[in-house]
Amino acid sequence: MTERYDCHYCKESLFGKKYVLREENPYCVKCYESLYSNTCEECKKPIGCNTRDLSYKDRHWHEECFMCFQCKRSLVDKPFSTKDEKLLCTECYSNEYSSKCHECKKTIMPGSRKMEHKGNSWHETCFTCKRCQQPIGTKSFIPKDNSNFCVPCYEKQFAMQCVHCKKPITTGGVTYHDQPWHKDCFLCTSCKQQLSGQRFTSRDDFAYCLNCFCNLYAKKCASCTTPISGLGGSKYISFEERQWHNDCFNCKKCSVSLVGRGFLTERDDILCPECGKDI
Repeated sequence: MTERYDCHYCKESLFGKKYVLREENPYCVKCYESLYSNTCEECKKPIGCNTRDLSYKDRHWHEECFMCFQCKRSLVDKPFSTKDEKLLCTECYSNEYSSKCHECKKTIMPGSRKMEHKGNSWHETCFTCKRCQQPIGTKSFIPKDNSNFCVPCYEKQFAMQCVHCKKPITTGGVTYHDQPWHKDCFLCTSCKQQLSGQRFTSRDDFAYCLNCFCNLYAKKCASCTTPISGLGGSKYISFEERQWHNDCFNCKKCSVSLVGRGFLTERDDILCPECGKDI
């Protein structure tokens, strides 16, 4: 007697019929498709044993249903993209969703290199210097008036030249006597300390920090011998070619302030009228 060979599920004989093995168990085509076939995302029908099952991220399609949502062209063996779970050919996706080049206004195809700056995008070959027309690529550039310039071209066309070193000023800078300076070049004539961001003064058109100016040119107080800058509205007393800080203009004997009061002199000393009455 011949051994039976039946469908594992419905137990009908498989002799002379097509069947499918799953985990070493035979199934008739009808039972296999009912139990295990995937459902097509497009037509919602089962994907039978005799047709190709195309899958993407746990979703399945008949070969003839695997097409672009927009233009309905087949995507079998072709590159594609997805948007909101819809399949799109590269061309339809690009036309609908890809960035447009700020220069040539054409679509920047997915996968191609693009340059981005302040919300705008360019093809790599369209992102060029306005002056020399050479691609900027990953090099430094400077935007001006809705155009982009490589650094050498920007310096040649727009940058002011430092009056000290004669080189272009590309960032920052200081204006002194209507002339441009690099911050690093604008230094105290005496001590060479950078003057940008701090108070300074000048003599004979040369700039000095306050310390150097006071040490070199300011008059000295007749009492404490330190410089009297006279800068920033600070007050001082002058008498017979001698000067005093306001706080130093005091009676030699009793130290009372003589600012705004009468006083007497005895050699190099100043005295209040009370202390000087015996002179």
